[in-house]
Amino acid sequence: MEPLKDIRVLCVTVYLAGPFCAMNLARLGAEVIKVEIPAGGDPVRGNGPFAGPKGTNAKRQTDSDISTRFLKRTQGVKSVTIDLKNPKGKQMFLDLAKECDVVLENLAPGSLRRIGVGYEEVAKVNPGIVYCSISGYGQTGPYADKPAHDPQIQGMSGLMDINGEAGGPPTKVGFYVGDLVTPMFACYSILAALREKERTGQGQYLDVSMMDTLVSLMFMENLEETIADGQPLRTGNISRSGPTGLYQTKNGDLSLTVTSDDQWGRLSRALEAPGLLEDPRFENYAARTVNVEKAREEIQRLIGEFTLEGALQRLEEHDVPCAPVRTAEQVMGDRHFWDRGSLLPMLHAAMDGPVEGVASGFPVKFSGGDLPKLSGAPTLGMHNKEIFSKLLGLSGQDIKRLKEENVV
Repeated sequence: MEPLKDIRVLCVTVYLAGPFCAMNLARLGAEVIKVEIPAGGDPVRGNGPFAGPKGTNAKRQTDSDISTRFLKRTQGVKSVTIDLKNPKGKQMFLDLAKECDVVLENLAPGSLRRIGVGYEEVAKVNPGIVYCSISGYGQTGPYADKPAHDPQIQGMSGLMDINGEAGGPPTKVGFYVGDLVTPMFACYSILAALREKERTGQGQYLDVSMMDTLVSLMFMENLEETIADGQPLRTGNISRSGPTGLYQTKNGDLSLTVTSDDQWGRLSRALEAPGLLEDPRFENYAARTVNVEKAREEIQRLIGEFTLEGALQRLEEHDVPCAPVRTAEQVMGDRHFWDRGSLLPMLHAAMDGPVEGVASGFPVKFSGGDLPKLSGAPTLGMHNKEIFSKLLGLSGQDIKRLKEENVV
């Protein structure tokens, strides 16, 4: 099944947010063409280790070696090289954009506009184009020109302020959450814009901000109430409003959710602790929120008497939401994820078979069939001949001459 088989995407994407958006469109069947700088490409290409014919090594061993980070982020994408600052390269980009449905970029705001391939220039040659820009702070506003990567966005958005142990320092999330969540908003906004184009024939410009994304998600919580009540926002591994959170058994940690009165009753029966129900401090959700520290202490005292296996068995028998806290290594070895395709072998387009490493898969199953199996990440300029001949009508001699002129 290839739901986006008739969609072609032209992208100028680097690092993580843009490439992840592009890769997700490719996962759904779109033809995604990544424009890279000749002789350099996406800066991530230079960040080792590198995988290739001689295995995975800290330094490149062959010309075919590709950064493992690039391999993870560029599955199913085609690579072409164009110097966009060269007048001929600029024209090539605009000519390619005529043949595309989407342009995607995540450079510093205004970068492509300043060299003449921004939304206005592309829309003149292709009025139906959906042009999407992903940036740290957005294309407008007082922060627009500030340089930004995920750690700065986590700080500026306030996410670090609500993450971490009570009384401890602000703490960032342990993966690039802004870089990865923002592209998902970009993806379905692109699909919505393409649907609108079907109805009206008009394309449009999408301004996607990492900071706006994180702020909009954070305030799905009632943070304003917590602030007004003078309560701490950082509560570590425990919920702000109740005893839901992390607890320690004799030989491991578990995560427990107890929000409703019904769940509290099931917890008391699972732990054979009728006193939890009889204690007026815990008689309902509101009371447990007021007396949350005492509720946590009681749960920890009781759960601390069990092994992890014993606690999980009792809690599951009484339908209390719980799970062991596992290491990333344990998750990586769990067949569940490999069988469902959320973890995949890492592929290199210039090699047969997988290379060392783990790639992420698409985490949604479609009843209409499997999504296309993607080729591995490409070497730099791997698809110059295919794309330039197919979309621009260039011959091998034309491409050779452009390469000699350092245009491609």
